Amino acid sequence: MNLHFDTRLAEGYKSASQIARVLTENWMGTNVYCPNCGCKPINKAPNNRPVQDFLCSQCDEQFELKSKNGKSAGKMVNDGAYQTMIERIQADDNPNFFFLSYRKADYSVQQLMLVPKHFMTADMIVRRKPLPETAKRAGWVGCTINISRLPESGKILLVNQARIVEPEQVHEQWNANLFLRKQKSASKGWLLAIMKCIERLPEKFDLKQIYEFEKQLAVQFPENNHIKDKIRQQLQILRDQNVIEFSARGQYRKITI
Repeated sequence: MNLHFDTRLAEGYKSASQIARVLTENWMGTNVYCPNCGCKPINKAPNNRPVQDFLCSQCDEQFELKSKNGKSAGKMVNDGAYQTMIERIQADDNPNFFFLSYRKADYSVQQLMLVPKHFMTADMIVRRKPLPETAKRAGWVGCTINISRLPESGKILLVNQARIVEPEQVHEQWNANLFLRKQKSASKGWLLAIMKCIERLPEKFDLKQIYEFEKQLAVQFPENNHIKDKIRQQLQILRDQNVIEFSARGQYRKITI
């Protein structure tokens, strides 16, 4: 994997956004492999496909690319039309997301983070204010992706701090949470929330410790009046999927990859 863009491709372009698009899309199509099956390279998707930039010709996984100048994706990433994004996130063939961060000074890749589609939920898509009447696209509503809602297990790094992560490690992280694809949207939201809470606990924890997140979860899921029951239910699912293990009555231990 070459961590530098081919800047020759930018010759003739004046728009900064066009230059970034040409360079990042070419780099992705030349260097990045499919995390699901390992096929390389992934292919550029046909034009005018909403929220779909790349396809794997071997396993048909879809990928959307978001890129920015900087060291990392950060907590919030600007995106396109709100309604289009919501529809794609909730579709049966929703895409995985690549977040590419690069250093403009030398056009070198600093971070490439993959968020598998089974970690993406509608509540991560934040609606922006409509454009004012004076704007060229008056009334248009954009969105922002709130990455901070993700548990760390939903952030798979292929490049970290300008260093390439071994593909074997990427593939192992990818496989670890595929069970989420079988979960319905409502259930998945709860599982991701509990996984994020567990990340803040020590390796060994008990019910009392995770119950401390009850108020936080009540705000996140105001329609649920039985938060503790729901917590226990999600812990059972995570135990069955080998994310955590039951060590004694009311006591658990994280299982690391």
